[in-house]
This record gives sequence, C-alpha cells and structure tokens, in this order.
Amino acid sequence: MNCRWILPPTEPGEISGLAAELAVSPLLARCLWNRGLRGCGAARDFLEPRLRNLSDPLAIPGLSAAITRLDAARARGERVLVFGDYDVDGITATALLLQVLRALGWSVDGYLPHRLEEGYGLTREAVENALQQHPATLLVAVDCGSTATATIDWLRGQGVDTIVVDHHQVTAPGPAAVALVNPHAASEGTNGRELCSVGLAFKLAHALVKRERAEAGPGRPTLDLRHFLDLVALGTIADLVPLTGENRILVSAGLARLNDARRPGLAALARVAQVPQRIGPCEVAFQLGPRLNAAGRLESAGEALQLLMEEDAERAVALAESLDAQNRERQAIERSIAEHVIHAVRARFHPETDYVIVEGSLEWHVGVVGIVASRVLHEFYRPTLILGGDGHCWRGSGRSIEGFDLACALRGCGDLLERHGGHAMAAGVTVRPENVAALRRRLNEQARRVLTAESLLPPLRLDGTAVLGELTLEQLAEFRRLEPGGQGNPPVQLVVRGLRLCRPPHRIGREQQHLKLRVSDGRTSCDVVWWGGGSKPWPTDAFDLACAPQINEYDGRRTVQLKLLDWRPAAAR
Repeated sequence: MNCRWILPPTEPGEISGLAAELAVSPLLARCLWNRGLRGCGAARDFLEPRLRNLSDPLAIPGLSAAITRLDAARARGERVLVFGDYDVDGITATALLLQVLRALGWSVDGYLPHRLEEGYGLTREAVENALQQHPATLLVAVDCGSTATATIDWLRGQGVDTIVVDHHQVTAPGPAAVALVNPHAASEGTNGRELCSVGLAFKLAHALVKRERAEAGPGRPTLDLRHFLDLVALGTIADLVPLTGENRILVSAGLARLNDARRPGLAALARVAQVPQRIGPCEVAFQLGPRLNAAGRLESAGEALQLLMEEDAERAVALAESLDAQNRERQAIERSIAEHVIHAVRARFHPETDYVIVEGSLEWHVGVVGIVASRVLHEFYRPTLILGGDGHCWRGSGRSIEGFDLACALRGCGDLLERHGGHAMAAGVTVRPENVAALRRRLNEQARRVLTAESLLPPLRLDGTAVLGELTLEQLAEFRRLEPGGQGNPPVQLVVRGLRLCRPPHRIGREQQHLKLRVSDGRTSCDVVWWGGGSKPWPTDAFDLACAPQINEYDGRRTVQLKLLDWRPAAAR
C-alpha cells in the first residue's frame, strides 16, 4: 500500500434520503455525504453554484476601512498605486483592481516587483522603485504585505498610506496599514478564509460596485463585474486554494466567462498553448497558469500583466508567444534542477529520520525553486524547502504536507532567517548559507514532534465504495455535476473491492512506462489504466482498487475506464 486510504463510514439511511430529496443517484449522494454536504440545502447549493449566493463583501475584515480610504483618495484626486505579486494570483488581482478602479474613476497605476532584483513581496527596495516610477499617496498591496511591517511603517513616514489585500498569514502584531483586508488576521471562522488574493480583490470590487449602484439609483448603468470573473477563475485555480464554498461559485462563473468571452490576451495565450476549445481547471492549471507564471519566475511579470489587460489582438499574440518561450526556458531549468535534487536526495534519504527535506545551491535559479519543491515533495512526501542563490543570501520556496504548518515552523526558526512568510502549505524564505544546516536540523526537530509515521504516508481521500456495475457512462455523466474539480474538490475517487485480473497487464506508452489492465468482479469487467505503473508490481490475487472513474474516447467509441490510484490485497481492511 503506497497511500493512507481515508474511507468515511457509510450511512445508508441518510444517504438514501439525500438521494431522494435531490433526485440524484445513491452513488452521487454518497459522494456528497462523504464530502460533508449532508443537508439538502448545502448539497443543492454545491450542485448549483450561483453568484447570487455570494456573501456580503463587507463581511470581509478590513474591507470597510479600505473603501473609506479609497473614497477619500478619489475625492481628493490622489494617485493610487496597486503593488502586486508576480505569481498568477498576484497578477490577476492586480489586473482586476487596475481595471475596476480606473473604470470607477480612480487615478491608478500598477507595479509588479522583479523577482531577482527586488525579491519577494513588499520590500523596501521594490517600493522605493515603484514610487519613483509612479508617485502616489495611497498604495494598495495585493497578494503581499501581511508581514511587511517595516516597509509599511516606512511608507507611513513618507506620507503614503497602505491598504493590504492578501490571504497569507499575518505577523503578530500585524502591519500598521490603514486597512488590512485579510481574513486570516481575524479569528477562526471569519468570512472569506478560503479566498485567495484575487478573490479578495473581487470582494473589494464587489463592495465598491454595490455602493456605486446604490448611489446611482435604479435604471442607471453601472460596472458589470461578471466581465472580470475570468481573472478570478485563473488566479483561484492557479493558487491551489480549495474549490469549495465561494471559490466554487466564483470559479464556475469565471470558467463560463473565460470560455464564452475571452479577453484578447487570454484568447492568444490559449491558441499559443494549444488549449482545447473548452477551458477547464486542468487547462488553467497546466497550460495557461504556467505561462502566466513564467515571466515572473525568470524576470519580471510585467508581460503577463500587460497580456491580461491588452485589447489589441496582434499585440496580444506577440506577448503570448513571448510568455510561451519563457515558459519553455523555465521548464528546462526546472527539469535540470529537479532531476539533480531528486537523485541526490534518493541517494541518502532515510524515511525513518528525514522528516523535512532542505536542499540548496548557489547555482539554482530562485525563480523555479518552488516548482522544484513541489516535485520533490511529490516524490518523497516530505515537507520540502529548496533554496537558490541570491548573492550573499539564499532565497527559497517551500511546500508542505498535511499536519505540518510550514509558515508556523519558519516562525520558530526566525533567528536563523533574514525574511520569511507564507501560509501552512507554502512559504518563502531568505537565509544566509551558514545557517542552512541549522535550519534543516530545526525544521526536522519540529516535524518529528508533530508528524507520525502514518501522517508521512500521502492521504488518499475516497468518496465511498462502488461495484463495477454502477460505473456506467450515465453515472459518470452525473458525476460532472461536481465540477469544477480541483484543490479541495477532486474528481470522484472510489474503492471497488474484490477484483481480479482478467489477464496479465500489458505495458503502454512510448517508453512502456504505463500499464493497461482488465479487471473483473465476477459479474462485470472494466479497463484500468495505471499511469507510471510500468515498472511496479501488479496484483496476482484478489485485490481492492482505489480509482478515479473516467470516460475513455477512442476510435469513435466512449467507454468507462478506471484510473488506478492505489491497490491493496483484498484481505487488507
């Protein structure tokens, strides 16, 4: 067994009642129940995401104060500077606020820092450069600023107020901004905690438009925020926040907008990336998002921001082609570093004692270390911090696993670090080379106190059990009501018990790296594909299969196929 199977207990009576109330199949009702949607109202809202079900934006902490200060800036004719971050969440949030504020009458400029020259977040150097180019008396920091206490204090001394719109963890005490729009600055249960920064930017825009609409009176045209939901979908999917709650509503509507009325820049990027006609979460996560991220990872994210706001189709194509070329360069750099790290770690990895992986080199490009950390974590399932060279200091990015709050752990190493910030599952650091060994030791000490042998097995959350006969094309079509899928709302994952192979598996793929199996429960048989299973042992006796049902389209035929996630002997319960 490679994973830790998490299979909720069944409640047949309640599930039957939920299926009847919703007029859905028992299998879909089981999936809803096991995902915590146990009331008819909550389940129906999940199956039918509607923009009208969005909560009042003013329930977001700090948002009222932000509107008050923005109102004053517009009334006095002040220049406003939107200072963003260079990942997709920060870029889309910056584009959204620039377009909305300009449309509503503010004088506003935008600035994205240069990763290599100015570092991550609201640094003093980046802010000084930004204000030199775009003098302003109000700075709106999006997707950064929650830990920038010194920089925000310096800005106040220069006569510049700061509004922070961010979803990362906040320092204690928090920065002295005139408004801190960050649900994590308040208590647990605060509205909006699932939102990323572009979601919070949309909430700010929603509050502004609601107020404008109330002041304009009935029948007067106001800005239609649905035009900006494509940006919200892009940033939300790319930032890997849960696609549940309000994120589900925003992404559902945003994907529809993205497909029905693409802005010129995104239309050009989709063509360059050879995206299929319909764009879904996978296309955003693996084709559009990486290309928007590429510019900021290697140099400046300015071209990505320009692409999102470009109205001229010809210029949009040139920008999209440039981002595509940068993405290919990024992939080559990332692949080289990842192969080196994985090879080096595998040679000395001890699963019983190595709880956190920390690797670094002055030669590694700091723009790709976060992606490399994700790949290393996937390979070894350990919290991972990868560091790259940056002059006299190393800069790095970390990714974590369930049960280990990386941002909290780094706060416990604050005396070893120059800078740090982030959230439970991802964080960034700046550290001097002489402190790296001590940082590795301390992070491992912290991890050993909170992680168990079981928690070091990747969790596999399963929606329930099924028999092969239930997994029909009609049933899989009904599962589409759970889309869009992504972080926090994965595709349906089921256990099918007591299977046997109909015949020996055969290898498929250009390098024979995958397996194709035919399985049976004695009544029904079905194809199973095991991606990457070409060199792994397969079951020879009865076994239970953890799988994701899929529709396979080949040669004009549509059939049910199961994607193998894990398997174990049938006797293991």
